[in-house]
Amino acid sequence: MRDASSDASREGESGGDRRHGAEALDETVPPDEIPDGVPGKSRAVDVGDVRLHVVEAGPEDGKLLVLLHGFPEFWYGWHEAIAPLANAGYRVVVPDQRGYNLSGKPSAVSEYRIDALARDAVGLIDAYDRETAAVAGHDWGAAVGWWLALHHADRVSEFVAVNVPHPTVFERALRTSWDQRLKSWYMLAFQLPKLPEAIASAGNWRLAVRGLRESSDPGTFSEEDFRRYRRAWNREGAFEAMVNWYRAIVRDRPTPATETVEVPTLVIWGSKDRFLSTRLAGQSVDRCTDGRLLTLDTATHWVVHEEPHRVAEAIADHADPLPPGARE
Repeated sequence: MRDASSDASREGESGGDRRHGAEALDETVPPDEIPDGVPGKSRAVDVGDVRLHVVEAGPEDGKLLVLLHGFPEFWYGWHEAIAPLANAGYRVVVPDQRGYNLSGKPSAVSEYRIDALARDAVGLIDAYDRETAAVAGHDWGAAVGWWLALHHADRVSEFVAVNVPHPTVFERALRTSWDQRLKSWYMLAFQLPKLPEAIASAGNWRLAVRGLRESSDPGTFSEEDFRRYRRAWNREGAFEAMVNWYRAIVRDRPTPATETVEVPTLVIWGSKDRFLSTRLAGQSVDRCTDGRLLTLDTATHWVVHEEPHRVAEAIADHADPLPPGARE
């Protein structure tokens, strides 16, 4: 694998940065970054024009499985799914995507265009010396995954999208459905400079925490979860970078080169999602030549937190054709 250890070593030979491994990150990894009971370790990975913090777990020779988080989370959004997927034999890699938590935070809005975000994922697959990887994404991570499946299909063996639709389906819904426009009002609010960051961070991130709590089932997020999210949001430049994902998508308004997904795709959908209409899930499957839909009627947008083991089982089954009982 090409990782930050080798990058740092090369820099050291030329008199530059001599840090190694996770120490090659711009920020120090807290000693409790990975909770007890979650297997894995932190690592810095250079994916091209940005350096990402990743948590990796599972056998090194296992099938590569990349888990992409959404907004306003970071790698930790997948923390309860890591152990079951690693135990199923996958080499699980969970990055902080660019702008988030411990990863690099480019300053320009243009550096958060969807093409750049997808290239980060391709760079991650390259860094692990693999031709392909199974990719699962939630929220914005699913948006990146859809773009990967549409534009880098040769690098994705299987794709799992959790509670975000195919980009063409979503764009059409925003054009034709007032219901979806109202659900997505925050995307326009995020276009304002500085104000979203100031409002979200006021009162020790009171509104950001309330948004997660009120849009999920009671008890989904613990006080420990919120402590970790506040720490990630508080990192210098982090929340502005996170909001820049929304600014970039509205300014760029990208159109996929093709609308048909050839990669085997599973769409997992929590039906109580307050932000996205459930009908978009079925419409997204219709854009796939090999697509399936798993609807969880009692889950919300935050299904990865509410049903982490069910989601992990579905990902493992989709990425591995063996029946569950046959997997070691």
